[in-house]
Amino acid sequence: MTSAAAGTLDEAYERLHATGPEFDGFLSNHGPMAAEAMVRGGHGDLVGPWLDGYMRRLEEFPRGVSPIGAGWREALGDPRRVADWTALFSRQAGKQPWRQVLNVWWPRLLPGVAAAATHGVIRVGHAVRALLADGEDDSHLAELAHGLAYWAARWQAVPAGPAGAAVAAAARKARAATPLQALAAVPRIAEQSGGVGDRLARLGDLPAWPPALAGFSAPADPEQIRALLAGLVDAATLRYLFYGHGNGIMLVHSATAPSAVLRTLPALDPGLWAPSLAAAWAASSALTAVYAPAVPAPREQLPEPPAGESPDQTATDTFARAVEHGDEHVIKFADTAVEVFARTGDPDAIAAALRAAQLIEP
Repeated sequence: MTSAAAGTLDEAYERLHATGPEFDGFLSNHGPMAAEAMVRGGHGDLVGPWLDGYMRRLEEFPRGVSPIGAGWREALGDPRRVADWTALFSRQAGKQPWRQVLNVWWPRLLPGVAAAATHGVIRVGHAVRALLADGEDDSHLAELAHGLAYWAARWQAVPAGPAGAAVAAAARKARAATPLQALAAVPRIAEQSGGVGDRLARLGDLPAWPPALAGFSAPADPEQIRALLAGLVDAATLRYLFYGHGNGIMLVHSATAPSAVLRTLPALDPGLWAPSLAAAWAASSALTAVYAPAVPAPREQLPEPPAGESPDQTATDTFARAVEHGDEHVIKFADTAVEVFARTGDPDAIAAALRAAQLIEP
């Protein structure tokens, strides 16, 4: 990335850090994530105008309650403490190497991967990608602090359901060969209604959920873990094409959450890769269980990727369409989908990005 593009992202971060991580009561502020994706995708010139419109919806950054210290566990999952968490991470990122801060807090936050419908981990993933690509400066470090703080303040675990030897034995027998097969085997809650918190709470009462959650194991080799995590991102993206109509916005995160974890791996100690894969699976499978419909959309009703273009041009045009569409979820999902297309060559990844633009209003 050019220094001018990195400067564009710095300017966007500085504007956005005056705003809170949520607005209208519970909606996540996607500005930093979408801006980073747009700059990374070569559309930095459009970030400023896009933010001019988007920021009209945002609210001022909230005030703190009290400093967070040794009793930090008590502040996990308390949205009132987001400013306090931001102050804590800002101090730490200013005194210690950012990778050190990340590696200390990542395993503490990872069990709460469902935070804000996975927006906590997604925001951190975008921040880490920016730091790895651009190098560290004050604005980039501040964005990492804001992302970690949002994750901590909304910390929420995915329900595991009843445990026991019988469940573990069933899980070992049921382990699928591929991430695509594993996602296909995820059960659905009977009543897919209400907010994400209400839906996730019902997972604990779903008899088939514990073996599904435990049925995706990590290999020992770090590179195999990376490949399996990439396969999960690929599978969730491709499945969106057929099942996204269950909830066009929420099912985006079944792909973008594990994608954020994948982008963070290079900055993590390899010993954290296996639990990272497990958390990514928990997030993706949980969103599938509570939002994905039982019946896929007919193939004839789904978009086809452009024909006759080179793969690079297809990816470029697809992301440009997402930016033109303007919705932050469409932009973030296209950002992941073009990476999946580059990795797999599967045109359904491009079709999935086009599908998101159909299902989500501009």
